[in-house]
Amino acid sequence: MLIRCIRTENKKLKHSILWLACLAIPLIPAVMGTFNYLGNLEILTPGWHNLWTQETLFYANFFSAPLVALCCAYLWRLEHRNHNWNALMTAPVPVWATVLAKFAVAFRFFLITQLWVGILFLASGKCIGMEGPAPVEILGQLLRGTLAGAAVAAVQLFLSMAIPSFTLPVILAFIGSIGSIYVTAKGLGFLSPYALLMLGMNANHQENMLEGQLFPFLAAVAGFALLFGLLSIIWLKKKDIRA
Repeated sequence: MLIRCIRTENKKLKHSILWLACLAIPLIPAVMGTFNYLGNLEILTPGWHNLWTQETLFYANFFSAPLVALCCAYLWRLEHRNHNWNALMTAPVPVWATVLAKFAVAFRFFLITQLWVGILFLASGKCIGMEGPAPVEILGQLLRGTLAGAAVAAVQLFLSMAIPSFTLPVILAFIGSIGSIYVTAKGLGFLSPYALLMLGMNANHQENMLEGQLFPFLAAVAGFALLFGLLSIIWLKKKDIRA
């Protein structure tokens, strides 16, 4: 049943304009970060690490969470239109399968986006003449950011399910990202799923922001994913058909 649900959700994205967003939007922070790096070489030590700090300054802080939110809103868009909600509520499909299928597809979308971000980082580094291979730690930070995307996906799927509007959940993700910059600066990053993305990708920091805190980070990611996954299941079970 779950596999069938995942296939159904995948069909929504098969010819979707979301893939264009997946390719185009990460280009913006990659270009902005590269130019910011080149424009501040008098205060930055040249190297892969500082290029990464500049690109993640824009991507992790402003673009990554809204991208996840865009995908989640799209996955719920069809159910909110016309009388499709009633079809969903009366379908012989377990609620948990519906929620988990959307989560799996949203996470896959973000995984592909993160791979593209990594490719853009390597390409931009080579374009500006960066020497040697990129440090392996950056791959770890990219992976941590990908895992943090699971928490954001769970939150945004819940918001997109509960809020019929397509744009409002995306706006909330952007606001959450902006607010999490302050939260992270206060050392409270584990309390925000959006801040977890910043911490995971070590946004705008050379030193490891998760030094000695990898387990609490993973626990926070799992906690948000499980909490909002359960909330989605409970909410959907109590939701009735619409007149």
